[in-house]
Order: sequence, then structure tokens, then C-alpha cells
Amino acid sequence: MTLPKHAYFQGKIVSYAEAKVGIATHALHYGTAVFGGLRGYWNDEEKRLFVFRPLDHYRRFLHSSRIMCMQFEHTPESLSKLTCELLRQDGYQEDVYIRPLAYKADEIIGVRLHDLTDEITIYAIPFGQYVKNDTNAHVTVSSWRRIDDNMIPARGKISGAYANSALIKTDATRAGFDEALVLTQEGHLSEGSAMNIFMLRDGILVTPPATENILEGITRRSTMELARQELGLTVVERPIDRTEIYICDELFFTGTAAQITAITKVDHRPIGKGEMGPVTGQLRAIFNDVVRGRNPKYLDWLQTV
Repeated sequence: MTLPKHAYFQGKIVSYAEAKVGIATHALHYGTAVFGGLRGYWNDEEKRLFVFRPLDHYRRFLHSSRIMCMQFEHTPESLSKLTCELLRQDGYQEDVYIRPLAYKADEIIGVRLHDLTDEITIYAIPFGQYVKNDTNAHVTVSSWRRIDDNMIPARGKISGAYANSALIKTDATRAGFDEALVLTQEGHLSEGSAMNIFMLRDGILVTPPATENILEGITRRSTMELARQELGLTVVERPIDRTEIYICDELFFTGTAAQITAITKVDHRPIGKGEMGPVTGQLRAIFNDVVRGRNPKYLDWLQTV
């Protein structure tokens, strides 16, 4: 991975080499951190970098922080402004991934959330595909279950919770799959290892509701709106049974990193015709135009750097 050039760290933008924490840091030992993930998209024709829905991302980031008893003076607007300042200093002329992290910064032993120092850091790196095979992904149903809201809330991007995602992802890739689907304790479809899921069945686009222990995804919400407004699809949030995915017409992931990733096989069973379906293909094309500032209807989703 290419190292970042700069980072926002302890209240100012510094070189990445200066943004260091000690090995006794609370967040490192106990997972007491939350993070976000934003993408910046380079438009080569306009020579501009667009950050996709930063206010929405930072609003969720601060909500995640609140779950972990963190308090900051920052607002979504101030964090968005800081991100643009950082990206201007970095000077990237390519797609980037932006990682804000809020963490318990004290160097102490002791499990708790209260009476600790809260810090925020932000950095960015060049970033392309997350799922290498994103037009033809073969996935498996994981033997691991998704964490529950009464265990570690999945609606917050809590760093310690991603041990669950890491177990899911590694077992799937070592078994030869591109990704995995994860079930709730009740056996309903929840998410991928770290992305939301959509199913097209009988002309209706279906996605699990927030109550199925999913991350309330920004790309998920954007895809729902694009499907309704641009393709005229009916979009329904409801529980999805495991066997439904074997007989659906199309299946795809959404996420900041995954963007829109087509799933063509699940556990060696073809989805539809075993190739990326027309609705998935249309949504990918529409989404790509939107995030690069080529669709004037959705320019309010973008922050120009």
C-alpha cells in the first residue's frame, strides 16, 4: 500500500511520518476506535477531485463516535473542510480513499470508555478496486454470523467489530472465493464482510433493513435513490432468506470501497445467467458518472477539492 503524504493529527495537518501513536494506546489494545471511509474521485476531463457525500459520511462518523462515548467539537461541515484542506496539500490527481479515525488516545491499561482522551485523525491514499473481480464475483455464505446490535452495534463503524469482518473475509478468500455473504443469528441475509447487499427478484430491488445488523451505508442509500429515480425500480427493505439468493435474478454489493460489485455465483450456483445482470450494469454506469461529477442532477452529493 502507498503510504499517505500527510495526516490531520492532534489538531493540525502534519507529514504522515509525524502522525504516530504509542504501542500502549488504548484503542490499539481494546478496539476503542471508530472509523469512516470516503472516496475521492478524479475527473480527468475537468482536472478536479470530487469527494462523494462527505457530510453524510461525517454525520455517520460522529454518530459512531457517540456510541463509543466520544465527544468532539467538530461538525460534519468542519470535518469536510479539514478533509479538503488535507487533500489539497496531498495534491493527488487520481482516485483516493479517505480514512477518518476517532480513537481513545490514552496510553493506559484498563477496559472502559469513560474518562479517556478522544482524538481524531484523517489521512488519504490512492485507491482503486476493493474487490478485484468486481464484475463477476463468486461468493460463499460464511459460517460466521454477523455481530448483533446488542453485542457490538453494526450500525457504527467500530474498529473492534471488524475482527468479525476479518474472520469472514479471510476464510472466504482462502477457500477460493472473492467475498462472503453473512447471515444474522436468525439466518437472514445481513451483509458481505464489509459491504451492503442488494437482490433483484421479479423486477423488485430488495435490500435488508437496518434492523438486520447492517451498516447504514451511504452508497447503499445512494443506490436506492438512483434505482428509484433513474431506473424507475421499486426498492423494498425487508429480510432476505438464504435460499432466496439462489433463485434471484441479480445480486450485488454496495459500499464506499466496493462501490457496486456484481455477484454472479454463490457457492458455485449461478445467479441469473451467471453473468453481471443488466440492472447491476446500469447502476454501475450511473454511479460512476455521478461520483465523477458528470451528472448535474447529483452535484450536491459532491464536494469539489
